[in-house]
Amino acid sequence: MNHGELLPELIKGLSNFTLGNALMITISLVLIYLAIAKEIEPVLLLPIGFGCLLANIPLSGMTAAEGMMGVLYGGIKTEIFPLLIFVGVGAMIDFSPLLSQPKMALLGAAGQFGIFGTLMLAIALGFPLNQAASIGVIGAIDGPTSIYVASKLAPELLAPIAVAAYSYMSLIPIIQPPLMKLLTTKKERMIRMEYSPRPVSTKALVVFPLAITLVVGLLVPDATPLISMLMLGNLLKVSGVVDRLSKAAQNEIINIATLFLGLTIGATMSAESFLNLDTGKVLLLGLVAFALDTVVGLLFGKLMSFFSGGKINPLIGAAGISAFPMAGRIAARMALDEDPDNFILMHAMGSNTAGQLGSVIAGGVLLAIVSKMI
Repeated sequence: MNHGELLPELIKGLSNFTLGNALMITISLVLIYLAIAKEIEPVLLLPIGFGCLLANIPLSGMTAAEGMMGVLYGGIKTEIFPLLIFVGVGAMIDFSPLLSQPKMALLGAAGQFGIFGTLMLAIALGFPLNQAASIGVIGAIDGPTSIYVASKLAPELLAPIAVAAYSYMSLIPIIQPPLMKLLTTKKERMIRMEYSPRPVSTKALVVFPLAITLVVGLLVPDATPLISMLMLGNLLKVSGVVDRLSKAAQNEIINIATLFLGLTIGATMSAESFLNLDTGKVLLLGLVAFALDTVVGLLFGKLMSFFSGGKINPLIGAAGISAFPMAGRIAARMALDEDPDNFILMHAMGSNTAGQLGSVIAGGVLLAIVSKMI
């Protein structure tokens, strides 16, 4: 190769660099900054940001079908990454607050309203049913569920849906408290809830994941992959006989799956696929879904408070989304801000774990209905 041919070869990346690439690289650096400097969901935003950076380096080959990101994308197409993450999440969840307070399941159901409300809004805005359903699931505020449903129904929207789901998950401490204050009174936020849980035996804790897998699997087969992996992780924990596997699920397995998932999602954020009007609509609708879930959860919490004679703090309704354990902790913190001796954490966690189950079931219901209609 002579010098005349060498120079174009050296600058071919620059010659293919566009304004869109520059904008997306700026977005990737913002995500990385938020992860490192602000410590906002760094486990998620750091690999997503770096993947986005790689996707917008022209001619690198990283995102080609035979490149590293192209190969890793198979982990999303085959649902391996989100399912492995669910094994880890299940191993971290303690369902005893829910089992000792079964009525919290109602709040977990109420916390999914935003999914279906946003689905209808997305259809009204012109999205086809498959895309509208995938956008609605952002309201679960559950990254793996959102990715799983989108990869099945609308893979072309996978990047903005994943970014929205994980971004809003990290923004729970910013988005939820103002809504809590707006929709509840100080008196309601100060309601103290006595925690005298029914004793939950080890046998019940072991039977629960098995029963949930069978019941949900038989009633909503499309939810079986998600619910079974969540329950497998929980069974590893509560069985008490596979401590090494339980710890691996909570650490190595979920960490590796999250790293690869984040990189792969970021790698789909190329300028060509991400910079369009639909992306903006998806992000906005995802925020609407999140707000609707929180609002309906709080209103249902107020309704339960009324019928209980003021014995239920409506703040726990906001924990009915599936963002575990952050949503439960935020609800408990809001109660503590009003009264330093008001401890509703276990009640909020009961609602939060119910929301985790509710989001998986809602995702499965959408898959079952929509896949038969498209």
